[in-house]
Amino acid sequence: MSLQKKATKKAARSAEIIIPDKLYFRIGEVAGLCRLPAYVLRFWETEFPQLKPIKSSTGQRMYRRRDVESVVRIKKLLYEDGFTIAGARLQLREEIKSDRSQSALPFPMSPNINITHMRHELQQILHILSARH
Repeated sequence: MSLQKKATKKAARSAEIIIPDKLYFRIGEVAGLCRLPAYVLRFWETEFPQLKPIKSSTGQRMYRRRDVESVVRIKKLLYEDGFTIAGARLQLREEIKSDRSQSALPFPMSPNINITHMRHELQQILHILSARH
């Protein structure tokens, strides 16, 4: 089997993971969904700060949907993209940082925005609105 066919099969396997619409998942469910042993998930919890399942009153790990999505992303980075654990940790940190910076601004800040022009346009809108009264 050629390298390209193997890579295609790997990509297809990761794309097959469908996360059910539930609030919480037990570690065994996540392990089954992601085709990973539970001990790998427990280890990843110590290595990736993004992965923080809560514990039930009985001590059972309860993963939220975002935790399961993180597991899928970590698995892809490690097993398909060839990252080391440290490299995957940095990659996830960068992705989170870029997500925060993108969602923090309601519109892109550009030095090309002409404040004087915007002020003039807003004053015209205000004039139109005040003329209606």
